Amino acid sequence: MAWIQTIREDEWEGPLADLYGQVVDDAHGRVDNVMQIHSLNPNALAGHLAVYRSAMAGTKTLRKVERELVALVVSRYNDCHY
Repeated sequence: MAWIQTIREDEWEGPLADLYGQVVDDAHGRVDNVMQIHSLNPNALAGHLAVYRSAMAGTKTLRKVERELVALVVSRYNDCHY
């Protein structure tokens, strides 16, 4: 299993703290690991968030449920658990 150093959520400061509200999973009250790995580089976190938002809401040709279905199929194909 890979291990990546991160900054604990309760230690997020400055630009990282500013992003917290945008990446915290309200249903679980924590930041998902896929976003947490960017904690050492807030610019990377902001970039990941922008790409995610664009992919999941940036097109008007697919409904949200269709975008989620595409993401699910691609994740399953890639054996990704997210």
